[in-house]
Amino acid sequence: MPHKFKITAAKGGQFMAKFVYNAETMLWSENYASKASAKNCIESLKKNAPAAPVFDETKGESGKGYRFEVAASKDGQTFVRFVAANGEPMVRSETYKSKTSAMNCIASLKKRAAEAAVEDEA
Repeated sequence: MPHKFKITAAKGGQFMAKFVYNAETMLWSENYASKASAKNCIESLKKNAPAAPVFDETKGESGKGYRFEVAASKDGQTFVRFVAANGEPMVRSETYKSKTSAMNCIASLKKRAAEAAVEDEA
C-alpha cells in the first residue's frame, strides 16, 4: 500500500507524524517531545479522520469537533488542516494552487487512514 504513516525524527530529539504517498509527504504534525505522542496522533487520525466533516474556511464555514479545514494561505493558495476536538490542529498539508488538490488530499486521508501502515523511522 503506497499510503502510510511515518514517525520521523525532528529537531531537538523530537518526533513528527506524517501521512505519505510513495515518497511525498501529504500531511505532517507539529513536533512532539515523545514518540508516544506522535503515535497517539496517528492513532487519532486513523480513528477520527475517516468520518470527519470538511469545512471550507475560504467560504466562511466553521465547525467543532474533529474536522478537516480548508484554509487560505497568505499567497491565496489553499491548505488542509485536521483539527482535534479541542480545536488544536493535528496535521497540515502543503499549500495547493487549486482547491481541488486540497480536497483530494482530504479524500486520501479519509479513505486510507484507518488501514494505512505505520512505519517508525525515528
